[in-house]
Amino acid sequence: MIPAQNLASSGVPVISLNGSAPRCEHADGLAPVTPQSEHCPDCQDRPDRPAGLVICLSCGWVACSDKSPGRHARAHYEETDHPLAAALQPGSRWRWCYIHQRLV
Repeated sequence: MIPAQNLASSGVPVISLNGSAPRCEHADGLAPVTPQSEHCPDCQDRPDRPAGLVICLSCGWVACSDKSPGRHARAHYEETDHPLAAALQPGSRWRWCYIHQRLV
C-alpha cells in the first residue's frame, strides 16, 4: 500500500479512512454544536411533517432535510455557506457536505 502523503504528492486524491471517498476538508476542526431547536422553525406552521431533520455543524441550526418539501437545511446552506449538516437523530453518523454534494 502506498502511504497517503505519497499519493497526495503524486496528484492522486487522498482517500478517507473509510477507503471509498476523498477526504472532505470541511470536516476538519469542527467544534461540537448544540441544536438550536428540536424542529424546523420554517416548517412549524405546515400541516405536513418534515421527512427528516438535520443540524448545521457550523452553528447548530436545525432544519428539514432535502427529502422534505421545504428543503430548509439547503436554504440555510445557500444563505450562510455553512458546508456540513448531520442527521439530528442521536447516534447517527450521517453527514452531508453541500459543497462536495456527497456524504462525508
